[in-house]
Amino acid sequence: MISVQALRVEFGPRVLFNDLSFSVQPRERIAFAGHNGAGKSTLMKCVAGIIPATSGQIHAPKGTRIGYLPQEGIHVKGRTLWQETESAFGETMALSEKIDRLSDELGKLDPRSSPYGDLLEEIGELELLLDATDPARMKPRIESVLKGLGFQTKDFTRDCSEFSGGWQMRIAMAKLFLQEPEVLLLDEPTNHLDIGTQIWVEQYLINYPGAILLISHDRALLDTLCTRTIAFSHGRAEEYAGNFSYFERESVLRKEIQLKQYEAQQREISEIQRFIDRFRASANKATLVQSRIKMLAKIERIPQPERDDAVMNFKFPPPPNSGHTVAKLEGVSKAYGPLQIFNGFDFEISKGEKFAIVGPNGAGKSTFCRLITGQEEPDSGTHTFGHKVATSFFSQNHADELDPNLTVLETVEAAASRESMPHARNLLGCFLFRGDDVFKKIGVLSGGERSRVALVCMLLRPANFLILDEPTNHLDMQSQDVLQRALIDYPGSVMIVSHNRNFLDALVTKTLEFRPGQAPVLYAGNITYYLDKSAEDQAAASAKSTRTGMSTGPAHAASNAAGSTKSAPIPGMNRKEQRRMEAEARELKSKVLKPLQAEFEALEAKIAELEATQASLTKKLSDPAIVNDGSRFRQTTNEVEKTAKALETSYFRWGQLSDEIEKLNNKLGITGV
Repeated sequence: MISVQALRVEFGPRVLFNDLSFSVQPRERIAFAGHNGAGKSTLMKCVAGIIPATSGQIHAPKGTRIGYLPQEGIHVKGRTLWQETESAFGETMALSEKIDRLSDELGKLDPRSSPYGDLLEEIGELELLLDATDPARMKPRIESVLKGLGFQTKDFTRDCSEFSGGWQMRIAMAKLFLQEPEVLLLDEPTNHLDIGTQIWVEQYLINYPGAILLISHDRALLDTLCTRTIAFSHGRAEEYAGNFSYFERESVLRKEIQLKQYEAQQREISEIQRFIDRFRASANKATLVQSRIKMLAKIERIPQPERDDAVMNFKFPPPPNSGHTVAKLEGVSKAYGPLQIFNGFDFEISKGEKFAIVGPNGAGKSTFCRLITGQEEPDSGTHTFGHKVATSFFSQNHADELDPNLTVLETVEAAASRESMPHARNLLGCFLFRGDDVFKKIGVLSGGERSRVALVCMLLRPANFLILDEPTNHLDMQSQDVLQRALIDYPGSVMIVSHNRNFLDALVTKTLEFRPGQAPVLYAGNITYYLDKSAEDQAAASAKSTRTGMSTGPAHAASNAAGSTKSAPIPGMNRKEQRRMEAEARELKSKVLKPLQAEFEALEAKIAELEATQASLTKKLSDPAIVNDGSRFRQTTNEVEKTAKALETSYFRWGQLSDEIEKLNNKLGITGV
């Protein structure tokens, strides 16, 4: 599908990669791995045709559509959310408009004329093309994708300019998914997504009909989705026939083998060189020396294995000792105008506890963080800190408060305590500020770099209660590992707002989920436990809803209508005519409505079963035993794809039945039945 041949990209004296060649086959999922700045995003922009390569070629068959989602920088305004996403079907809409226009022209022509026949034939050909695009599925698909990405129905008519940067990225993602290009290029697609939306996106990408090239620091997504990895390091790119975990294991083995081969060759070269040096002046050995010199010149040198970037470790400064209770909220209520965030909420965190805070944007996570740290007062209820509690809070807006005139090192040293000062340079190295980078002014740094500086400043302050808001958003895998290990060993209390499942799982012991308009729910386990338990609760709720017949849905309305066969007298109509209409209504209910209702209820039971199966299969895709077994992984992926298609068909039929039952109920209501 796409062929990359001998690609080279350089910026001044720096070579990002050289002589890079690979191909992308239909439906392949390829991960780009490597530290920040290694060249991953640059290669993706080359494939997308945004920037040219220094040399080499990228070939794709004529007509191949390539869709690209950048990390950030997308901003749409002047159109509603629905109009913007609907534009993904521009070709379909253009066909429909042309058919309507030609149909109007057709009505003005004589049916016996030759132009009438020609125009009728053209309309027929256009309608065949329109049928191939399946316009009936356009509206349900737009609704499905937008809701899957976290938008609500009331958002559909909002102007795109009203949405923040993270939601703008979701709008761009929705358009790409609806366009379904043959090749999808995604640069950090889950950065601004909550866990529920991440899982939906992961499931969508598993079933995506095209090829996918992916950059992500979400290890769980890379392991579940990708079957090939291209790793960038020190100006080189290497291919690995497996997911990210396979790449990590295999890269270690490759380096060990290369090191042994290099050392063996160096010993051989040393022996030959010693022989040459020893007998160079000997006339009797001249022939042998010349032979060894030629031998040495012919040896194809194995390059010295490049040393990995130093893996640094960081430990928090010893926190001051605190009492058992760290912070407590009792009967707390908080509202912003008509929007009620909390109402009578109780919460307590104890010494040494580590919490994950999860939930969709706007559910109250940031408000909760401000309340628990005492930065904001509740409308009612009380907030209390425990004995000798010292808090340290990292939020994304802290990066905007840094002095742009100070260097990175000056900023960090100003924030460090006497005990943590010696660790400042080491910690900066852990978070990608190495060498002369520490002397850069804050004012010239990118938003992500400033966020990392703010995080380092926060980590150097002695505290026994840490609150971290999305700390991993701008960190590569290595920096994430450093922070994760430090937090695991940290003896104080921690609360982390994050959607990074792999980062949280080994760290937290409790999960607090926020839901819009509902009280927060506490799960006594890590993220995996929370996802499993919430999936079980959802499946149980779906099954219960099916058993009760969806009392608020159209099927229930049909049931109520079907149970009544007598109507009140209708003014102006004789009794005989009314009895005839009642008999027709009963026949309509018996022969049409009841079968539809029975099919509707059976379909709901099937959907509940398919959703439970989908949740179970998705869980399996996170199992290392399955991920690392190619045969089982392919089998499970095929089962997931089959289940997803069955669900899509069932959802579509569910919508059709709902509409038919509702129309029948309206018709019966008009006749007074």
